[in-house]
Amino acid sequence: QPQSSMPKERAKKTFREHSQRCQQGIQFQKEKGQHILKNPLVISSIVEKAGLHSTDVVLEVGPGTGNLTVKLLEKCKKVVACEIDTRLVAELQKRVQGSPVSSKLQVMVGNILKMELPYFDACVANLPYQISSPFIFKLLHHRSFFRCATLMLQREFAQRLVAKPGDKLYCRLSLNTQLLARVDHLMKVGRNNFRPPPKVESSVVRIEPKNPPPAVNFKEWDGLVRICFVRKNRTLVSCFKSKSVLDLLEKNFKIHCSLKSQKIPDDFEIKSLALRLLSESGKAELRARNMGIEDFLSVLEIFNRNGIHFS
Repeated sequence: QPQSSMPKERAKKTFREHSQRCQQGIQFQKEKGQHILKNPLVISSIVEKAGLHSTDVVLEVGPGTGNLTVKLLEKCKKVVACEIDTRLVAELQKRVQGSPVSSKLQVMVGNILKMELPYFDACVANLPYQISSPFIFKLLHHRSFFRCATLMLQREFAQRLVAKPGDKLYCRLSLNTQLLARVDHLMKVGRNNFRPPPKVESSVVRIEPKNPPPAVNFKEWDGLVRICFVRKNRTLVSCFKSKSVLDLLEKNFKIHCSLKSQKIPDDFEIKSLALRLLSESGKAELRARNMGIEDFLSVLEIFNRNGIHFS
């Protein structure tokens, strides 16, 4: 019997509703970065790699429905969980209510970026990805001192954190983080381990702040690094010839002179001074993409010593 040349109509795929809802009927809000980690093996691995002690106070940001939280509560003395969504706060509290660990959980409701950080020994979090950068710098500038942070991040963001000079993804973020901390990539986590799945792959990193912190004025450091990374493939001498850069340095120089009641020399000319100092530093022909922490520190030191400031 001759077969019909009509193409078969494919059965339409049906997607299960659970991608948008969890069992309790909560609608997750992607705009708040709500991607709940659902794979128990990944959760156990994160808790294990965090290296927690039974005496630790742990800060968790974005606990969601508490899959990671309940594992942390088994391991440490106390978990301080910060959650912006009151629906999820209620869900989390209901989940631990009446259990032996309920007294170990403290919930802070609100935006972690606008709060004062509590005391903690370690931070473990499946971070809402849009707050990754500001939260990490809030952590690294936090005093009192904490031991380490184990964070779930967007894969490319994690790769930037650990990038070394010369790597394609090496940037200001890499340099600023590594000035203040040691950063290690621990493991990759595929998007299907979350509900709903995010559009990107993820990674877990461990961040250990340097103790004591480096003796450097971070605003000055960041000012210099910003200038050099505007065009990271350009030589430093080319970056420092830019009119906007020279105007900024001249303005700062005059402000610092007036604060110290110093007279500005009659023959003062910012461009020739900046280029002379760059030449003396031996870094004039280097490019930001290939420069390490020590290179930037030596440039910053020679400029600051000669009264040129970046903040």
